[in-house]
Amino acid sequence: MTNKIALWIALLLIAAIALDIYLFGNEHMLFLARKLFVLLDWMAFWR
Repeated sequence: MTNKIALWIALLLIAAIALDIYLFGNEHMLFLARKLFVLLDWMAFWR
């Protein structure tokens, strides 16, 4: 993956998250962040 492609993917992801927060609020983003933290903790346990 080139730097240009990585930059476009990052910008697209940031724009999608910003649009999602603007349209639907940030409550579900907090839910997803908590679930991601649980997943990372679970992965660290099995490492």
